[in-house]
Amino acid sequence: MNKTAFRSSLLLFLTATIWGFSFVAQSKGMEYVGPLTFNGARAVLGGIVLIPFAAAQSASNRKNGIKADKRALFRGGLLCGFFLFLASSFQQYGILYTTVGKSGFITALYIVLVPIFGLFIKRKTGILVWVSAAVALFGLYLLCITEELSVNLGDALTLACAVLFAGHILVIDRFAAKTDGVTLSMLQFFVNGALACAAAFIFEKPSLTGILSAWAPVLYAGVMSCGVAYTLQIIGQKGLEPSVASLILSLESCMAVLAGWLLLGQSLSPRELAGCAVMFAAIVLAQLPPGKSA
Repeated sequence: MNKTAFRSSLLLFLTATIWGFSFVAQSKGMEYVGPLTFNGARAVLGGIVLIPFAAAQSASNRKNGIKADKRALFRGGLLCGFFLFLASSFQQYGILYTTVGKSGFITALYIVLVPIFGLFIKRKTGILVWVSAAVALFGLYLLCITEELSVNLGDALTLACAVLFAGHILVIDRFAAKTDGVTLSMLQFFVNGALACAAAFIFEKPSLTGILSAWAPVLYAGVMSCGVAYTLQIIGQKGLEPSVASLILSLESCMAVLAGWLLLGQSLSPRELAGCAVMFAAIVLAQLPPGKSA
């Protein structure tokens, strides 16, 4: 592994850790405000936090004679923000009806979906990916399907979130190399925040009192999960292939289970733990180089 790839891997590991613990903040924040209000507040906060860093990066680029592709930056900000709004909304609603640990692992299914969706943009996919998809489905069955063969509403919403996050990763892969990562991240948060706030005023009754009561979860989710982690994701992905990056990011599922156990006292049943193990095995299998086996 070269120096650039090692640095990118460390950045994405830190991203996964921050995201894993953010599931707790997302769960606690909704004790005070609705899902859309929470997402809107944290996204706007994340965008505001990045303004001085984006300005500094822009000044540095001008000083070094680096011209920004404004068209790519604008399009990337809109598309990344749109996918992030949809994915985070489904995830936030899903957390209302499932545990932090299960939400983290189901969200991580995007790791398998990224290379599969890559087929639509002419990225080759090996047989291991298809095998891993089948294994992941079995893991989801153990994790989500009850003995009465029903799916928890929160699990279904989070599964939709995983599909949308897979799209988000592929959109980032398309634009990250053409744009300044910090500015792209800032723009996606403002787009996400604008959409979430607009939806909150339509479907919820947001209040300043509620947001202030949720200040700690909003602060962590806004500054760390949004402002820091998503920016690290964009910067880290520049040095790695999407499938390799998604494998490292999948560690957020392990961190989510750890955070739920440490901070909320949540636990999973033996069947659900088995489902987590099977899904993680599928995630690792999907990333193995062709010709190798687990």
